[in-house]
Amino acid sequence: MSIPAPILSRPSSEAGRRRLGVQYAVVDRELVEGDVEVESGRIAAVGVPGRGKGIAIPALIDLQINGYAGIDFSTASPAEYRHVERKLLADGVGSYLPTIITADEERMLAALRGAKEALATWEPGGSRPLGVHLEGPFLSPERPGVHPVAAMREPSVELADRLLEAGPVAFATVAPEREGALELITYLASRGVVVSCGHSDATYEEAMAGFDAGAKVVTHLFNTMRPIGHRDPGISTAALLREDVYLGLIADDDHLAPPIVELIRRLAPDRIYLVTDAVAGADAPDGVYSLGSIEVTRTGGRMRTEGRLAGGTTSLIDCARHIVDSGVVLSWAVTAASTVPARILKRTEIGTLRPGSVADVVVVDESLVPQLVLSGGKNHDA
Repeated sequence: MSIPAPILSRPSSEAGRRRLGVQYAVVDRELVEGDVEVESGRIAAVGVPGRGKGIAIPALIDLQINGYAGIDFSTASPAEYRHVERKLLADGVGSYLPTIITADEERMLAALRGAKEALATWEPGGSRPLGVHLEGPFLSPERPGVHPVAAMREPSVELADRLLEAGPVAFATVAPEREGALELITYLASRGVVVSCGHSDATYEEAMAGFDAGAKVVTHLFNTMRPIGHRDPGISTAALLREDVYLGLIADDDHLAPPIVELIRRLAPDRIYLVTDAVAGADAPDGVYSLGSIEVTRTGGRMRTEGRLAGGTTSLIDCARHIVDSGVVLSWAVTAASTVPARILKRTEIGTLRPGSVADVVVVDESLVPQLVLSGGKNHDA
C-alpha cells in the first residue's frame, strides 16, 4: 500500500539524514512500504526505497495513566516522574497525560502543584508529559468505580478555577448529568481543556446535552457508566451514535471483552483511542500500591480493591498487541494508540510519521515488540 507523493518527504540538504532501516511504516492508518528518514529531530521522509527490517510506528500516547513502575502520580516527586517517564519511553510511549483521581481538594491541589513542577522540569530521554488528566472530583456517586465517593463534588466553576490554577490541566472527566455540569463543561472547554464524559449515570438525553455543551470524549467507554438497555440507551449509546465524540477504551483482557471491542470498532472505527488506565502496580511486582488516597492490590497481574477492578497493569503497546491478537490489523491498533490521541489534544506534531512531525518513533517487529525507540530523533537507551 502506498501514500500520496506530497507526504513522502520534505525539503532537505540530505546532510545529517538518518535511515532507520525498516521495511514498513504506519502513517495515518496506512501500512507504507519503505524506509523512514530522520533529520534534525523530525521525520524527513517515509516510503524511501530500500530493503529493511521491522515496522516504524509513531511513539504511543497514553491519555489516562495514574501511575507506573511503582509510582502513583498523585504523590510523585519530579524525580519519580523521571523514573516513570524512562520506563514509559522504553515501552514505546512517547507522550502521556499523568492522571489524578478524585481526592479531597487539598490532596488534589497538592498533586497538581507536584505535576506542575514535574512538567516544568521535564528532561529529554523520557516520555513527554503533555498536561494533566483530572479524573474527578466531578463524577457520579452512582458510578464511582474505585473513586472515593466522599471526596466527589458537585460541578463547580469556582473549584475548577482553583484546580486549573494549581496545575496544567489538559483533560478533565466530568459526569454530565450532575447539577452544574453543563456550565462547567462549557467553561472548561473555553479554557482549552479537553472535556470527557465518564464515571457517569447519564441517560441518553443527559449525555447528549453534555456533548452539546462541549464534551468531545468519553472516558473508558462502558466501564463505570450506565449500561445500555433496550429502553434506556444511556451514555454509551449516545457516545457511539455521536460522530463528533471520541471513545476511550481500556483494551486489556480485564476491562472489555474482545467482542465488545470489535463492536465498538465496527461502529466507530475512526474515533477510538486506547488507554491503559494504568496504576502504580503496572510494570511492578504483585503487592499493595497507592491510587490517590486508596490502597489497591496487584495479584496475579490484576489490580483490585475490595474485589473491584482498580485500574490496569497492561502497557499501552501490550493493549495494542491485544487488539491485534483479536484479529484487528496492526496499523489500526497503532493509530488508535498514537494518531487519534494526538488529534484529541490537537497536537499535530506528534502521533504521526508524516514528514515534518517530531521523530518520536518506535521500531517494532511483527509482534509489536519494540526493537528501537526514538524520542525527538534520538535513540532511547532503555
